[in-house]
Amino acid sequence: MASPIDRPTFRTRILLNHLLLNPDQTLPPLAPSPCLNYSPPELSNSFRFDTREMRKLSDGHHVADRDWLFGLMTQSKLFCPRERGAGRVFVGPDYNQSMEQQREMTLRRIEYLLGRGVFEGWLTGKGPEAELRKLAFLEVMGIFDHSLAIKLGVHFFLWGGAIQFFGTKHHHEKWLRDSEHYVVKGCFSMTELGHGSNVRGIETVTIYDSSTGEFVINTPCESAQKYWIGGAANHATHTIVFSQLNIDGTNHGVHAFIAQIRDANGNVCPNIRIADCGHKIGLNGVDNGRIWFDNVRIPRENLLNSVANVSPDGQYLSAIKNPDQRFAAFMAPLTSGRVTIACSAIYTSKIGLAIAIRYSLSRQAFSVTPNGPEVLLLDYPSHQRRLLPLLAKTYAMSFAANYLKTIYVTRTPESNKTIHVVSSAFKATLTWHNMRTLQECREACGGQGVKTENRVGHLKGEFDVQSTFEGDNNVLMQQVSKALLAEYMAAQKRNRPFKGLGLEHMNKSCPVIPSQLTNSTLRSIQFQTDIFCLRERDLLNRFAAEVSAHEAQGQSKEYAFILSYQLAEDLGKAFSERSIFQTFIEAEAALSSGSLKDILGLVRTMYALISLEEDASFLRYGYLSPDNAAAVRKEVAKLCSELRPHALALVSSFGIPDAFLSPIAYNWIEANSWFSVQK
Repeated sequence: MASPIDRPTFRTRILLNHLLLNPDQTLPPLAPSPCLNYSPPELSNSFRFDTREMRKLSDGHHVADRDWLFGLMTQSKLFCPRERGAGRVFVGPDYNQSMEQQREMTLRRIEYLLGRGVFEGWLTGKGPEAELRKLAFLEVMGIFDHSLAIKLGVHFFLWGGAIQFFGTKHHHEKWLRDSEHYVVKGCFSMTELGHGSNVRGIETVTIYDSSTGEFVINTPCESAQKYWIGGAANHATHTIVFSQLNIDGTNHGVHAFIAQIRDANGNVCPNIRIADCGHKIGLNGVDNGRIWFDNVRIPRENLLNSVANVSPDGQYLSAIKNPDQRFAAFMAPLTSGRVTIACSAIYTSKIGLAIAIRYSLSRQAFSVTPNGPEVLLLDYPSHQRRLLPLLAKTYAMSFAANYLKTIYVTRTPESNKTIHVVSSAFKATLTWHNMRTLQECREACGGQGVKTENRVGHLKGEFDVQSTFEGDNNVLMQQVSKALLAEYMAAQKRNRPFKGLGLEHMNKSCPVIPSQLTNSTLRSIQFQTDIFCLRERDLLNRFAAEVSAHEAQGQSKEYAFILSYQLAEDLGKAFSERSIFQTFIEAEAALSSGSLKDILGLVRTMYALISLEEDASFLRYGYLSPDNAAAVRKEVAKLCSELRPHALALVSSFGIPDAFLSPIAYNWIEANSWFSVQK
């Protein structure tokens, strides 16, 4: 308008124009606004490093095998291919199906993969190469559907793994090949209604009947019912039963037994009762069940006896006389579950970040100049700050997951303690990170993040359970701190240097952090290493001192540890983050100079500094002054702007095929068009 007018007068004139037959032509018509067009982010984001080489580094192993399996799944209608937009096809479970239908589809997918040789060697193969290939395939299946990966994980890693590690030659010969061919469908009955993390407290009781040469398994009370047993509700034919072994009134602790729960026709066996756990917030393609044993008789040979045995006349035999050490020997092989969960969590974070970052590189919102173009979401510093630190953490944790797999598949009896501690720390840290990442990615996608087909929001419900099963995360982190305390006390008592668990830095002089942190200092590997080691070193000293102080006041060792839980939590986090950082340094050091190493240097620095910014320990215990903490925060913002041009390349390096992401990662306008609805 030529001259300004007050708002009430302007609104009155607008209303009059609606009412009068001859509208006032002096008001300017509304200018037409051009419709939004989707622009692929690849058109404006160049790749400044080799994404194929970055993927090899991130995946760590069996890239070609992974791609073969991705392709195999996209070829079958069992994986629910659907077209969204002009010719772009996505695969993913149909979550509109009932719980019963989802379970049936999970089984049919397993049978499809079985028929194409995917599981060949999963239980009969030998050596690290066979195990790494199995882990790679499980990760790919988890990218498609968590239920598929979990049902297979229970059967192959828990049921099959228990027979491999707890059993002896005759168990292997009788059970492994049929299990690999899915003739025998196994499950794993450890958790009870009344006992989850505290396995030693389980209440199922098994006695030995020497007159018949049989064990008798019984559920003595309702709290002893086996609970959350994956595969038990519908499909499993056999289970590993964890039970107290009582012989002639003497309890020998927890042991593992093989019991049949269904016949070949799927009928529940005599003296077995099975109930469904019901609908869950996720994983409804897994048939979790509850099991009661009513004096179920099994042959003596069904005791998995690599650790302990019972003779035909009822004599208890074990080379490990100490009950605590015997229980530890039973638990040691079960780290496979924590390994697979930790790795799965990182691949799920990759899905969320790939979708959210691709969307933010094509979705615009608001303009920053009058009548100017709208701005891409990822060009807002605040949006960068939400997603790019999580991207850096995901890369760091990918290297950590690869390290965990390596020490697992090359394990020896001497390395069991290290694997237990590292897998506990990484399982907790990586699954917590996954849930935080999915939540941030869901919010970063706005309303589109709520749609199930866009995956990110739904994945939260699917993966929430990861913080609980195979060990509650908080309990696992306490176990980590307890193990570190034991190492500390042993080193002090024997006056010997630290060895193992990455604690060798404790043998050196205490790092000194500069009083003023410059840009170059913050980005140096030496500073980053020093600050992580300083935190872990100091917290371990503080934790040991606090536990000792409580003991000096008359508290038991166990209760002294419980009272020191806050330092235990801080120490567990410090150990985990320092260990993850170390795996990043090792991955980076293996590269020759070039663009790949340069970008990893940025990502590693982002991981280090965001860890410093987010953990109050650095300020609480004085490792960083307030001024230095402010310098860290400022540097994180700079790193966000420096990583922004590489964001697309970094998520493309995940190597997740388009079909396994979601419509909003690509042409979200076309995917939501009326034409798409009509199709």
